[in-house]
Amino acid sequence: MYTGKRFLFLFGLCLISTSVFAQIQLPKLISDGMVLQRNQELTIWGWASPNEDVTLTFQESTFSTTADNEGIWEIKLPPQEAGGPYEMNFEGSNQVNVKNILFGDVWVASGQSNMELWMGRVRYTYENEIQNSGNSEIRQFLVPDQYDFKQTHNDFEGGEWQSAGPETILDFSAVAYFFAKELNRNYNIPIGIINAAMGGSPVESWMSEESLKEFPDAYEELQKFKDDDLIQEIQQEDQKRIGNWYSELNQRDQGLKANPKWSQPNMNDSGWEEMNLPGYWSEETSLGDQNGVVWFRKEIDVPERMTGKPARLWMGRIVDQDSVFVNGQLVGNTGYQYPPRRYHLDSTVLKEGKNEIAIRVINSSGSGGFVPDKPYYLSVGTDTLHLTGDWKYKLGASMEPLASQTFVRWKPAGLYNRMITPLLDYSIKGVIWYQGESNTDDPGEYEKRFSTMIETWRDNWNQGDFPFLFVQLANYMETTDEPVQSNWAELRQAQLNTLKLPNTGMAVTIDVGEWNDIHPLNKKDVGHRLALQAQKIAYGEEDLAAGGPIPDRSMFRSNEVIIHFKNVVNCLTTSDGEAPKHFAISDDGENFVWAKAEIMENSIRVWNDEISNPAAVRYAWANNPESANLTNQKGLPATPFEVTKN
Repeated sequence: MYTGKRFLFLFGLCLISTSVFAQIQLPKLISDGMVLQRNQELTIWGWASPNEDVTLTFQESTFSTTADNEGIWEIKLPPQEAGGPYEMNFEGSNQVNVKNILFGDVWVASGQSNMELWMGRVRYTYENEIQNSGNSEIRQFLVPDQYDFKQTHNDFEGGEWQSAGPETILDFSAVAYFFAKELNRNYNIPIGIINAAMGGSPVESWMSEESLKEFPDAYEELQKFKDDDLIQEIQQEDQKRIGNWYSELNQRDQGLKANPKWSQPNMNDSGWEEMNLPGYWSEETSLGDQNGVVWFRKEIDVPERMTGKPARLWMGRIVDQDSVFVNGQLVGNTGYQYPPRRYHLDSTVLKEGKNEIAIRVINSSGSGGFVPDKPYYLSVGTDTLHLTGDWKYKLGASMEPLASQTFVRWKPAGLYNRMITPLLDYSIKGVIWYQGESNTDDPGEYEKRFSTMIETWRDNWNQGDFPFLFVQLANYMETTDEPVQSNWAELRQAQLNTLKLPNTGMAVTIDVGEWNDIHPLNKKDVGHRLALQAQKIAYGEEDLAAGGPIPDRSMFRSNEVIIHFKNVVNCLTTSDGEAPKHFAISDDGENFVWAKAEIMENSIRVWNDEISNPAAVRYAWANNPESANLTNQKGLPATPFEVTKN
């Protein structure tokens, strides 16, 4: 259970002298540039010496209180309308002035990497957006990435409020920024985003210890990781094992031992084999499932007009790590597989005529290589040289696969204790959430765990059933020709089922993902669809069809199933004007075949001539249901779903 404002203060008293607290101190959230929730009574809190008198002056009004015996104080501020900027002056044995305060709507943005993903990562997709992002009414507080398994906290070690602008926006959550921008434009009020997200985190890491008692596996894992010695032992073993692997890799790498090294120009690569890029060497070469280092080289001819100027080298995505050299000069490197490879060359790197690119690729497990359907080119201004096609390659070092490290920071309750509980006294409008990818290995209990997390946050925030808006998993991975079982589809169904909770909304994104990237670049549509949900649920536009079609009820007949939908807007339609696709039907609930489907205003008729007694229907039930095309008249995609015969 959340322990309120007292824990961290009492914990600190055990470590340092109370004289440090003989002055007013404020939590990191209550600081210059903050956005406070409009139209709600607010709690303003902090610390001082025990029994110290504290006075707050705000807008010609004075509010007074006295710190308790533990030095904790709080003041209730009456509801304020949207506006600002204002100042607050706190006075006790010292004075603290908080400047540039706005009142508006405060949204917590949480989840894993697709919520955390910052504007800097998608800067080349949204260059104009970034350039024109100056808006002092859109602000973000970036919560430090930290965890604690043993205790809750009531403050952060760092963090500050920043207004949106070209110099700051690169650190904003991309989804949250587009969400905030749309709300600010629609309602002309300041929007504050508290960005509390961490890549790779499963839902259990955002749950409280008390709520985890319902889930013995997660609760027991939490108890295990309360042992600091165990954590240190795991981290030291991981560090040693991984360090030894890379040390041996570097010692074995023939490309590093050669003279000249394989990164250098004019070395003799005439005996190297060729591979067509992009692709994976396990599929495209005789290397097979080879882990270790593979070197790639390509000679390109650069015209004089492209020299003497800065250049961009785009190398798609590479699995797992790469170091890229142009004419023997290191121009960039990336340490893990997910970021786009975008390297900048200064004006001295390229020369007229022959230029050589060398890439050292390290693959520690799985299939190594260059991810297909990504950009591979060299550009100077409007001139572009495409880099797909034949490259020379050679194995530098062969290694046994490297087992993954233990990601301690993702263990149950750790992120809740450190990144959420310090927020619980700060009034908010609601939460936007994008998470689930890390639970697709075992989606069976996700609905229950996610629902429990939402209810726990609401209980501990003590603000009633505030709006909780979430993103359904996007399409990802390769498409399939036949109906299949899919953990990603099962988790999407769990997310759909979570809409049973009051004041929840879901943004469907099966049309904006990328088959080859778990972090799709299109974050603007995601923010827009969350904003539509907010308009309906948080801002009272009750008649708005904020999402795509959702199955409402179904009728199973002897040779067909009729499914009625809500969120239709006049009548159902498809994104391509063709008949509805990606419906599957089953007579036993386990073995599915493709079905035909036709639109009947707000309903869909689904059938297969060989299925005489249907028991279940699925729509867009796949990791990547690329051909799914059912939408409403606003163009919003229907949710993937399964309906079964009662």
